[in-house]
This record gives sequence, C-alpha cells and structure tokens, in this order.
Amino acid sequence: MALAVLLTIQMADAQVKSPADAKKAVESAAEATANPKKAAKPATWLKLASAYMDAYNAPMGNGWIGANKQELTFLMGNEKPSSSQTVTLAGETYTKDTYKNMNYYFNANQQLAIIEVTRPVYKDALDQALKAYKEAEKTDVKGSKKKDIDAGIKNIASKYMELGMNEYMFGNYKGAAENFEKSVKAGEEAPNPVIDTMTVYNAGFTAWLSQDYAMAESFFKRCVELNYLEDGEVYAKLADIYSKQDRKEDAKAILEDGFTAFPQNQSIIIGLINYYIESGEQPDELFGLLDVAKQNEPDNASLYYVEGDIHNKLGHKEEAIAAYKKSNEINPDYEFGLIGIGILYYNEALELQEKASTEFDNAKYEAIMAEFETALRNAIDPFVTAFNITKDNEIKVSIAEYLKNIYFRFRNDGPEYEEGYKKYSSIVENGL
Repeated sequence: MALAVLLTIQMADAQVKSPADAKKAVESAAEATANPKKAAKPATWLKLASAYMDAYNAPMGNGWIGANKQELTFLMGNEKPSSSQTVTLAGETYTKDTYKNMNYYFNANQQLAIIEVTRPVYKDALDQALKAYKEAEKTDVKGSKKKDIDAGIKNIASKYMELGMNEYMFGNYKGAAENFEKSVKAGEEAPNPVIDTMTVYNAGFTAWLSQDYAMAESFFKRCVELNYLEDGEVYAKLADIYSKQDRKEDAKAILEDGFTAFPQNQSIIIGLINYYIESGEQPDELFGLLDVAKQNEPDNASLYYVEGDIHNKLGHKEEAIAAYKKSNEINPDYEFGLIGIGILYYNEALELQEKASTEFDNAKYEAIMAEFETALRNAIDPFVTAFNITKDNEIKVSIAEYLKNIYFRFRNDGPEYEEGYKKYSSIVENGL
C-alpha cells in the first residue's frame, strides 16, 4: 500500500527572485502592514502574501517539476551543482544534484522529480503567506479581491501538498502528515473552500505510518464520510488502528463494513481472519472468508498456510496438514507451510511425552512413547525441507533448534542421526 499520488507538471515561473531580493520584498511589504491606514486595505496584505510566496520559491532556482535535466543545464547557465550522486528514495533511484540553496532529484527519465530547499529564506514562508491572505480576506469588505485571495490560498494548499509528498519520499512520515494536514486546512479556509480527498487520505496514511493513531483515525474517518476509500484500504487501516488500541469490537465492525463494500479487498479479509483467530469466534464464517480470499488470489500460498494454522488451532490435525502442504505445492519456495507441519508434529510429540510421564502402566507407557517417537520422526522431513528452502538465516537457525533436539533424541539410532545432531547443534551455537 502506498501514498495516493496525483502526478502534476509544474511550469517554471516567468521570473524567480534571488533569495536576497525576496527577503527585502517581504521586509518592505511587512513594514507597510504596520501603517494603520495601509493595513486596512486588502491590497497591502495581498502584497505581503505575494512577497512571502516569492520568498518561498526563491531558493528553488529556475527548476520546475517535470523539467528535463538537459534543458535545465542550459537555463541555469553558470550555476553548477557542487556534487552529484545516486540515491534511493521510496525504492526508486534518483540522481541528486546539490546546489547552494537546494537539491534537485532527477528520476530515471532525467526529469526533475523533487526540489528540496536546503536554505529557505523563511522557514515559515507558507504559514506567513496564509496569514496574510486571511488578513486580506478580513479587510476585503467589498469582496473585490475574493478571487485573488481564493487562488492564493489554494496555491498555498498545493505547496503544502508538495511538501508532504517530498517528506514522504524522504521517509519523514511525521513531517509528511503535518504538511498534508496543513494542505487540507488551507483548502478549507479559501473563500471558495475545497476538500482535496486525496490529501485527506494521504494525511491519514502518513499519520498511520508515523504511529500518530489519533490523527490517522481522524483523517481516515473523514475519508469514510467523503466516500474516498482507496478500494477499501481506508477500512483496513482504521481496523489496524483500533486493533493497536485494543478496540477489538470497533475493529471487527469496521472490517465487516469494509467487507460488505469491498469483498475482494485482501487487507480487509486478512484483518477479519486475524480477528477471528484471536477471538476464537465463528470459525465457519472464518473459513468462508478464507474461501473468498482464495478465490481472489488462488496462487497466494500464505492463505493456505493461514487455513492450516486455523485448523491446527481448532485441533483439526489432518485438515491442517493438508492445508500446510497445499501452500507449499502452490509455491515450492514458500517454507512456512512445511514449518507448520514440522511444528505440528513436534508439539504433538511434546504432548505425548507429557502424557507418558503420568502413565504408570508399563505397556501403555511404551505405546505412548512409540507414538511420541513417530511424531518426532514425522517432523524431520518437513523441517529439513523448509531449512533447505528458506533464504532467511534467522529462520534457518530457528528450524535448526527443532532439528537439533529431534536428532539428539535419536543420536544412538544410526550415524545419520549423530551427524544431523552435530550439524544442527553447530548452527544453533555458531549461526550461519
């Protein structure tokens, strides 16, 4: 799941002020607002707002989103990057060119994708511009500047949205959420207010990523009210928030609402499955949900592993083994079904061992111990196969712990068991 993205191409400003000139313009415009007569005129505040916007844009240079690197090289003349390097952001590769006031990030197509200001004229330029526009609105008693004010505030909202996207790309989810929130609020404060549903969703999503669950819940609830549901992911994320807050009934209710509206959404289905597993409620309905999930994704091996786990928890041994095996048949590189079978037999052996320890009839004791050894031997093949399949060394070590114990039990039954014990014991002690 990723951020909702609206691709836009920004056109270059006809003329960009230098940071020094932009700062002087702000100081001059701010001085005018200190004059009571001038402060009563909306034009004075519009000039201040415009000056702050110029100050915001000044450190960005002549670049604009979507510009080709080659044409920017021509336009920027003698302004050369001090360094250039390859970086990875959100899983994508970019060329980062560093300048005095900003960094330009070019995508694989050599188009400018991100502008990062490193030396802003004012850190709060957008905040101050918004305040100035609001003052202009207050003093515009005739409404003659309403159109200019509306356009200005909506431009600020778009700038906050761009900052949110940048922070998301840089992995600063808290900063992204804050800027998306500002974008939403600015849009709503315009004389002709608008609600950007995509930005509402992005505010919730990045707040969720930063684990600010109160903020995330608030924005996701707004998404539901606005019917902006991202194919059901909003329901799944709300359920996750409720689960993390131990609000199990709320989680169940929102998942059921989501399933009704989006029966093919896998996040919702898995969320419901996890709920039923944890609560132990309605296993028949649970398997019905699993059937829906498998119809939607017949090649998803993990769904059969989940089915096996449910059967295992319910004490359905043969059904559990069949489902675990099916997961590996669907994806021979999927080790967890085999691990599930191994653990099932291993735990069965432990239960038999405990049962034998309380049995005083010798014949019955011997019969139970025979079952115990059979269960242990049954665990070997799935564990060994899973050990060979997995590429995760931590998982290998965990499997080795089981195999070490099993082979130790049978170490006197033949050289293969003695060798197995030495092999897996060494892995447990020394790692891979």
